[in-house]
Amino acid sequence: MLDLHQIYAAQKRGLFFLLAGCALGWGFLTSYQTIFAGIALGALFGTYNFWILVRRMEKFDKSISEGRRAASMGMSFRFGSGVAAVAVAMLLPEYFHLISTVSGLMFPYVFVLVERSIYLVRNQ
Repeated sequence: MLDLHQIYAAQKRGLFFLLAGCALGWGFLTSYQTIFAGIALGALFGTYNFWILVRRMEKFDKSISEGRRAASMGMSFRFGSGVAAVAVAMLLPEYFHLISTVSGLMFPYVFVLVERSIYLVRNQ
């Protein structure tokens, strides 16, 4: 589980840089404000989904080590969070770009893939 916490910590650092980039893009590139706001919204919800996954994995690991039945992995919460992000983007299209919001939802998973690939290349 320590490795999962390290991944989550690295992901939070990446999120802060992404949000800083989105804030700069939103503030200085006036014609793309909705796109940067959508990416930021999606990244926030995507990181929330990853946090739910980390928390559920801890519970799953604990229940398996104690010999109990494994709990659910929280798929409905993560789907609900994704639907909520898309609903916000659809209800407020003047502030959030829908495609950018969906792209932002995938940020944590792409970041994990890139980070793990770099880790494997460095340690082999």
